[in-house]
Amino acid sequence: MMERITSRKNPRLAELRKLAAQRSFRRELGLFVGDGTKLLEEAVRWHAPLDTVVLTPDVPVPALPDSVTVLQVPGDVMESISPMRSPQGALFSCQIPEQSIPEVLPGSRYLVLDGLQDPGNVGTIWRTADALGADGILLVNACADPWNPKTVRATMGACFRLPVYEMETETLGELLERSGLPLYAPAKHISATVTNKPPSEIS
Repeated sequence: MMERITSRKNPRLAELRKLAAQRSFRRELGLFVGDGTKLLEEAVRWHAPLDTVVLTPDVPVPALPDSVTVLQVPGDVMESISPMRSPQGALFSCQIPEQSIPEVLPGSRYLVLDGLQDPGNVGTIWRTADALGADGILLVNACADPWNPKTVRATMGACFRLPVYEMETETLGELLERSGLPLYAPAKHISATVTNKPPSEIS
């Protein structure tokens, strides 16, 4: 059943607005917000645990489980709840995946992000890691919230496939050691000595 809502003050819409704006509220409810028709298509394709889907009249309703609440709102009301400047007519809330840190990491290819605070950059790197076949993303030192709407949008659906874990630096070291995984880091500056001596004369 689809429920039609025309008031911007509707409690369900107020909750979605708060989810989009506040990290603490997202963690409290265990939900995040995604926006855009393409992102909704990815969520449906990968069987993401959707909670509520909000659509404008011009957007068709996708095939959804009966447990999902479907709301239809006018375009101006969508603009009032969407974090996008130009909403595409689809917005949804979804359960945050289980984020408990495993005792041992499965697989062998993980990307560690250290203190990266721009949500769009975190999402873009998440998407790239997924495309390159990584097994997961590890966030340390107060990175941007992986469930910020800007992060989720930038993943272009990778957030429904590739797991992400948030942890402290000390936990990261212990986890990698238990998992038998080496840690490689890029360096901004590499110093080198230039010499004209043949290799046999270099000590």
